Amino acid sequence: MLVAVASDHGGFALKEKVKEYLRQRGDKIVDLGTTSEDSVDYPIYGKACAEAVASGKAERGIVCCGTGIGISIAANKVKGIRCGLCTSVEMAELTRKHNNANMLAMGGRTTDPALAMEIVKAFMDTEFEGGRHKRRTDMLDEM
Repeated sequence: MLVAVASDHGGFALKEKVKEYLRQRGDKIVDLGTTSEDSVDYPIYGKACAEAVASGKAERGIVCCGTGIGISIAANKVKGIRCGLCTSVEMAELTRKHNNANMLAMGGRTTDPALAMEIVKAFMDTEFEGGRHKRRTDMLDEM
């Protein structure tokens, strides 16, 4: 799968670990920045990743900032994006099963790296259930 990744300075270290994990799984990566822990503005990177997913240039996106909150808000401003901020494996599974999330957000300062890799695995491996959830995601897409 082709996965776009992006972060601000607060999520940079976690983004680098996510990239390594995804490569080990055999996924292809498009890294949209940032390239260091130097201070940058998270909306730029959340938007870039979301636009890559919304346009079809990437199948899924993963974004990280200090808490995951700001960058998920930025990503969700892009039409066609359903970015779930996940802090547990269960949340990652449910955001795919019920919300058909096409992006995952995590906090580099708030999420243990080992847990983050479990969250990424759940996000990547869980399928959308459809059914009654499809009606709801269609409603979201129409907003």
